Amino acid sequence: MRKVEVVPYDPIWATKFNEEAAKLQRLFEAELVAIHHIGSTSVPGLDAKPIIDIMPVVRQIERIDDWVGHMEALGYRSFGEHGIPRRRFFAKGEEVRTIHVHMFEDGDEGVIRHLAFRDYLITFPDVRDEYAALKQQLASQHPDDIESYIQGKQDWVSATERTATIWYGSREHI
Repeated sequence: MRKVEVVPYDPIWATKFNEEAAKLQRLFEAELVAIHHIGSTSVPGLDAKPIIDIMPVVRQIERIDDWVGHMEALGYRSFGEHGIPRRRFFAKGEEVRTIHVHMFEDGDEGVIRHLAFRDYLITFPDVRDEYAALKQQLASQHPDDIESYIQGKQDWVSATERTATIWYGSREHI
């Protein structure tokens, strides 16, 4: 059973992202379009579970299946799509997860959704702080139940993602 631990923002998360992103860049080379730090650890000032979320954007998602063995050699476990069509999800660490890799194909709506959410929280500190408070509350209510923690955030995250995606799309035209 995975513990739910939400801790204050730590600037070391950016360094950990850069270190792991460099390994993934070397592995995927020509298949890689971009690689992004996403999730709560990518938002300065946001309390988070200390798990680095990395989003490689690739040319063809199906090709990633050929690299599962290489990802396992780097310490990852493959979860396939893991509930999100056309995504490939990998995690490092069993009981204590340290890194999640969410791979999407270039142009997939999942890419925009993740970048919009991250950038929205960075731009609007009041929303970031509201999210931090919700996460702390849920972590204290469900310290041993990751599924209840995730479910407890779902409505807030979905509503904020919708707002963030509209905001993200409109600002590109300014």
